[in-house]
Amino acid sequence: MELQQMRYVIAVAETNSFTRAAERCLVVQSALSHQVARLERELGGKLFERTSRRVRLTPAGEAFLPAARQCLDAAERAAAEVAAALGEVRGRLTVGVIPTVAAVDIPAALHEFRSRYPNVRIGLRVGASEELVEQVRDGVLDVACLGLPATIQPRGVHTRVTARDRLVAVVAPGHPLAGEPEVDLRRLSAEVFVDFPLGSAGRAQSDQAFAAAGLDRDIAFEVPAPDLMVRIVRRGLGIAMLASTYVPQLTGVHTIEVSDAPARIEYLAWNDVGPTPAAKAFLEIAGVPAHDLADRS
Repeated sequence: MELQQMRYVIAVAETNSFTRAAERCLVVQSALSHQVARLERELGGKLFERTSRRVRLTPAGEAFLPAARQCLDAAERAAAEVAAALGEVRGRLTVGVIPTVAAVDIPAALHEFRSRYPNVRIGLRVGASEELVEQVRDGVLDVACLGLPATIQPRGVHTRVTARDRLVAVVAPGHPLAGEPEVDLRRLSAEVFVDFPLGSAGRAQSDQAFAAAGLDRDIAFEVPAPDLMVRIVRRGLGIAMLASTYVPQLTGVHTIEVSDAPARIEYLAWNDVGPTPAAKAFLEIAGVPAHDLADRS
């Protein structure tokens, strides 16, 4: 069994096509098909069901795929560790961020990282905190920037707090509250809200605060992206609550301090088994001291 054969299987599984997989792997289709067939003979079972119209994994293929990915990841990690021991950072770096990340200037950090380590392939994914934590645990992401209510702690990953923040109310400039220097949750509970989807960490921050105060509120719009949320607020269709460190990026809205606002904590998170050389280099650029990484890896 060869690593290249595993790469071919993964490419076919992800593209559902031997032709597209061959194009991705920069090899002729006949050579790729031959290697997959050779691997299937060695394993004693078919990994793909092939018809004239589609290619899909068999149950054996479904079982093989996660282990193949782990093998390739381990081989890539081994090569990266050797390169790091020789003074070179290479391999890959996949960073996950929440849409409202504010504590780390991600574009600036990636720019500095790329200038220092041009041989590292960089990937960036945007998602909800709870999804990003799971992907860090599973090794899909090397590093993630999270934003969570103060009542929720990331589990199964190493973290460093990058900022502690409070939510503020976000309203249209012509809204009756726009002239107020400060409001409380009881006053806000009379408004129509735009908020993150139910079950997300972003939504939990506000839900927990209103519930603790014994207040109900009307959430008319659930949207996953803060930019769309703000566009809805600008139209006067509702108000929102967002992190105070994030709202300076917004235009065309008015922000108001909330006296009993819920708290939010931003984190950098990385895998429990320790950061790769590329992840360690990025974390240092993002402000995590080297001795913290050495102690936790």
